[in-house]
Amino acid sequence: CMNYMLPLSYAWGNFSVLAVGIWAIVQRDSLDAITMFLTGLLLTVFTDIIHISIFYPSHDFLSDAKRFSIGMAIFSLLLKPVSCYLVYQMYRERGGQ
Repeated sequence: CMNYMLPLSYAWGNFSVLAVGIWAIVQRDSLDAITMFLTGLLLTVFTDIIHISIFYPSHDFLSDAKRFSIGMAIFSLLLKPVSCYLVYQMYRERGGQ
């Protein structure tokens, strides 16, 4: 997000899921909040793959800042399945089936 290599939809999608995640943490008894957070995380996995694959720059236009930015986007994408698993465990603790 810091290098404006990926479109604004990437940033808005991830920040929206972050906001829902904060809501899910604050509302400890809400099953809807954790369900929306898990759904948002799963959705952003697919949209992140699409964004990174479409907007990845060619080797000629890859500066150090862009390389770092795309590296962090890929690292975030790799951590999302772990986050999904942990959020699913929270969902099960709150009474989800």
